[in-house]
Amino acid sequence: MFMAFVDTVTDPQVMTMLLAAGAAFATIITLGLPYMQQDSLSTRMKHVATEREALRAKMRAELDSREATKRGSLRAQPKGYAKKLVDRLNLRTMLEDEDLQLKMKMAGFRGPGPIYTFLFFRIAMPPIVFVVALIYIFFVLNLSYGPLGKLALAGGAGVIGFYLPNIFVQNLIARRQQAIQLAFPDALDLLLICVESGMSVEAAFNKVAAEIGSQSVELAEELALTTAELSYLQDRRLAYENLGKRTGLPGVKAVTTSLIQAERYGTPLGNALRVMANENREIRMQAAEKKAAALPPKLTVPMIVFFLPVLFVVILGPAAIRFMQN
Repeated sequence: MFMAFVDTVTDPQVMTMLLAAGAAFATIITLGLPYMQQDSLSTRMKHVATEREALRAKMRAELDSREATKRGSLRAQPKGYAKKLVDRLNLRTMLEDEDLQLKMKMAGFRGPGPIYTFLFFRIAMPPIVFVVALIYIFFVLNLSYGPLGKLALAGGAGVIGFYLPNIFVQNLIARRQQAIQLAFPDALDLLLICVESGMSVEAAFNKVAAEIGSQSVELAEELALTTAELSYLQDRRLAYENLGKRTGLPGVKAVTTSLIQAERYGTPLGNALRVMANENREIRMQAAEKKAAALPPKLTVPMIVFFLPVLFVVILGPAAIRFMQN
C-alpha cells in the first residue's frame, strides 16, 4: 500500500498538478494579502483623533463649569452700568491696550468683563477718593492749612485714586505669580513622570492640572487652559507661548521654550523637563533664601522700638528704684 502511494506521488502528472495548485495558491495569497491586512496607521490616527475630541469636550465642559462660579469665571461678562459708562465715554479706545489685556490675564481675569470693570474704577475711584479725603480732611483732621490747602490735599488724594486699580491688579499679579512659582517645580516633576510613562503632552497637562489643584489652584487653571489650547489651536506653539505670557515667570517661559524646541526638532522631552524642574526648584530655594536674608534688616526697627526700651527698663529699673529710695 505504501509503495502504491509512493508511485502515485512520484507520478509526473500528479507532481505537475500539485505544483500548479501550490503556485496558484501562492499567487492568490500574494495578491490578496495586502487587502486582508488592516491599516494600523489609520486605526491609530483615528484613535488619536477620537481621544483628542474627547479631551476637547472634557476641557470645554470644565471651562463651562468654571464660568458658573463668580470668582473663577474665565469669561466674565461686563456689568450693565459699567459697560454703559465705559462705552459712552469711549474709555476702551483711550485707555485699553495690549499691556492692559496681558495684565488682566496675568491677574487671573479673562474676558471683556474685568476690562470694563477695571476701566470703570479707573474713572470712578478719583472722585470717590477725592470726596472721602475732603470729608476726612475738613471734618476729622484738625489741620492748620487754609481751605485751598485742604482742597489741594484732597485733590492729591484723588490723583492717587486714579492709580489704585493698577496697584490692586499688580498685587494680584504678584500673589498669583508667587503661588504658581511655589508649585511649578512639583508640577514639572509630575509632568516628567507622565511624559516618560508614555502619555501625550495634552493628556500629561490634563493629568497634572487635576493633581496640582490641591496645591495651587492658579497653576491648575493655567495648565487646564493650556490643555484646551493644545486641543483646538492649529499651531501648538501658540499654546505654549500663551502659557508663558499669562504667568509672566522666567521659569515657566524657559519650560515653554523647551517644549517648543522639543516638538520642532524632535529632541527628548524628558531630559529637558528634568533639567527645568531642577532649575525651577533652585529658583524657589533662592527666593526662600532671599527672604531669610532680608529678615534681619526688617527686624532691626521693631527690635529698636519695642525690645530695647523694655530691656532698658528691666535692667535699669531696679537701680533707678533704689536710687530714688536712697
